[in-house]
Amino acid sequence: MKAAVLHAFDEKLTGKEFVRYEDVADPKISRPTDVIVRIGGAGVCRTDLHIVEGIWRSKVDVALPYIMGHENAGWVEAIGPGVEGVKVGDAVICHPLVTSGHCLACRRGDDMHALDSSFPGINANGGYAQYLLTGQRSLIKLPKTLAPREVAPYTDAGLTAYRAAKKASRHLLPGEYVAVIGAGGLGHIGIQVLAALCAAEIIVIDRSEPSLELAKACGAHHLIKADGNEVEAVLALTGGHGAEATIDFVGEGDAVARGLAMTANGGYYYIVGYGGKIDIPTIDMITSEKTIVGNLVGTYAELVELMALADRGRVNLHTREYKLSEANDALHDLHHGKIHGRAVLVP
Repeated sequence: MKAAVLHAFDEKLTGKEFVRYEDVADPKISRPTDVIVRIGGAGVCRTDLHIVEGIWRSKVDVALPYIMGHENAGWVEAIGPGVEGVKVGDAVICHPLVTSGHCLACRRGDDMHALDSSFPGINANGGYAQYLLTGQRSLIKLPKTLAPREVAPYTDAGLTAYRAAKKASRHLLPGEYVAVIGAGGLGHIGIQVLAALCAAEIIVIDRSEPSLELAKACGAHHLIKADGNEVEAVLALTGGHGAEATIDFVGEGDAVARGLAMTANGGYYYIVGYGGKIDIPTIDMITSEKTIVGNLVGTYAELVELMALADRGRVNLHTREYKLSEANDALHDLHHGKIHGRAVLVP
């Protein structure tokens, strides 16, 4: 099969070629519950750029060369002898984790913290290819209204945004505010989820005018240009109190400090993007009683819930398609801020 393969790290992301488009061996079924999916779309994520940079080397044990791509959807190509519930030809979206289902975390539905798992595209070969090896427990059959190439980024970008927005929606009340930092690939999904799940006013902060326009189309009530004065702008909108919830889809640079500063006392700061550091004096934590919440993708059930919203048209992905052979173009465009929404590789 053809695949876009990572052969070497590039810590400064200055190379012309991050991945190499080449022939590799087809994946093979070795366990009864294995499934091979013919890829219809593979999302291109900022995490992929972090992988190229080598940031994930301290977190996962992966040997180069290998295939990135953790946002995958397609059609069932082959199944192991123990697979039930899907058949060859079914259109499916893949939860990013492949788990055994036997550990306590799995039995609680918390697959992201499973003891026995693989994460295609992170610590195993992923979907920047024509075919992907995954497992039965990871597959969700798609309704006829949704095509694989249209929904692939939901498996990480959508699911992560959904999980954070769902957490926030549980405590946000009418008349309260939620600030969303970053209206890009994850943010534009999070805004739609917030609009679908709660009645709080949605403030969106971004430095890009096209991203702010996208945020407006997705349901944002207030738009703020990230020009260094965003904290003051949020405080002015909220009567000086700040937002009851802040969802930070950037998580690096000065976004973290400003995100915490625009969060109201007693409020919640949800960190989704990464690359930076949270540095806050303990006395400030005590006096403000702010809660800082991490978010790691989401559960299988939450991906089912997100697909239900997508099926009803309550959440829509803004995507730009590239051929699999154009993976380097997609990665460079993402790196240079040329993609507003999500990029998808189509074999």
